[in-house]
Amino acid sequence: MFTGIITDVGRVEALEKRGDLKARIGTAYDVAGIEIGASIACNGVCLTVTATGAEPSGWFEVDISAESVAKTNIGAWQVGTPLNLERALKVGDELGGHIVSGHVDGVAEVIRMEDEGDSTRITFRAPDHLAGFIAPKGSVALNGTSLTVNDVDGTEFGINVIPHTKEVTTWGTIAVGDSVNLEIDTLARYVARLQEWAGK
Repeated sequence: MFTGIITDVGRVEALEKRGDLKARIGTAYDVAGIEIGASIACNGVCLTVTATGAEPSGWFEVDISAESVAKTNIGAWQVGTPLNLERALKVGDELGGHIVSGHVDGVAEVIRMEDEGDSTRITFRAPDHLAGFIAPKGSVALNGTSLTVNDVDGTEFGINVIPHTKEVTTWGTIAVGDSVNLEIDTLARYVARLQEWAGK
């Protein structure tokens, strides 16, 4: 489990297609403290560490299934792509965002961006089958970042990104037309499922 609070911006150092996709990701994390098998959310996708190293600087490797590539924006990764990183939540850690599983539901598209003071208002288009799970003042995880929904209009929804978030995540480099990983709020998912069963 994760919180959607980004703790490092890593960078794709290498990609290799060998059965599954293998990625090497550079990080400022102390890789000596990352165990093989640990989970790290990379742009919101929970991935399992298969190797680590500290030369020439810190890095970890992950294997990525075809399913994950198909359901996320991983297919657009290239060497040099920056990634929002978060290590798995530990018991006793501060829950600063919201509960995030790292299981991406789909991809949303950035369709508008407007500066509002020092913040940036970003409007997204969600896939039809996910739009009903997104509510004003609710939470979503976008590229692994816990964000609050400002407004919803059909399949479109908006959020505001403050200067601090733009500085410490990849949100300072986002552009219209970009695809971002979308994970809906777990609570919304279960409420919808209960309503579905109650109607039977």
